[in-house]
Amino acid sequence: MLANSITFLSLLSAGLSQVKACPLPTMPDKILYLYGGDRPWVSDVWVTTDDRVRGGASHSYLTVDSPDHARFHGHLDTSTLGGAGFASQHSLGELHLDLEDYDGIIVSVRGPDKADGKRYALTLKDDLVPPSSDGREQSSVSWEAQFVAEKPGDVKLPWDQFKATYRGREKEDAAPLNLKDIKRVGLMMRSFFGKQDGDFQLHLYAISAYKHEPFAKQHEDEEEEDLKAGQVLATRTTTTKSWCKRLLCGLV
Repeated sequence: MLANSITFLSLLSAGLSQVKACPLPTMPDKILYLYGGDRPWVSDVWVTTDDRVRGGASHSYLTVDSPDHARFHGHLDTSTLGGAGFASQHSLGELHLDLEDYDGIIVSVRGPDKADGKRYALTLKDDLVPPSSDGREQSSVSWEAQFVAEKPGDVKLPWDQFKATYRGREKEDAAPLNLKDIKRVGLMMRSFFGKQDGDFQLHLYAISAYKHEPFAKQHEDEEEEDLKAGQVLATRTTTTKSWCKRLLCGLV
């Protein structure tokens, strides 16, 4: 009988040791899809701007493989322009996006294949300069946030990571980014002054704006219920330990 009781107590103790606190839920995000997600990718709303406009030899494409799969790919040449070079795709026309209520941009890198490990830039413009007299696009200030495509998953780019640049160099005297009227979104591959070149390919699920949102009241209620359940479990555990102690005392 003593052996059976000890076996029972061992099983009871093992069961109690498996009780773990529930992990806290992660902070939810409010998502506004700009491309991908619930706004399927379409290739004809993207425009190519490569360094060929300056005599370079780089080229890029935005290829849509399915409504939720796009590829930004091409070849970055740095030999023609002496170490410099860029290849980019940007949105067609003027978007007039109001993103003031959001916290930043998410670039969702698609799997399952490993990403190419190259450094990219997501660019925003709040002001567009008219084309020159020969129809060529003129340079203007871009706000860019750099990221490295290391693996599939979401890359968050909060607004404070976006830096004003002009022809690849930071422009410290630029006016603040007007988030109420974003006119252009772009993807860029550039040499970062001779640091990378060659073929590149970025698989994308979506580009979206995100905002951290506080827990809803129902989550607070759930946490309160979990707390009460934990208190009940603690009471039962204490009672069980007391009962076990009395049982052992009676057996010894």
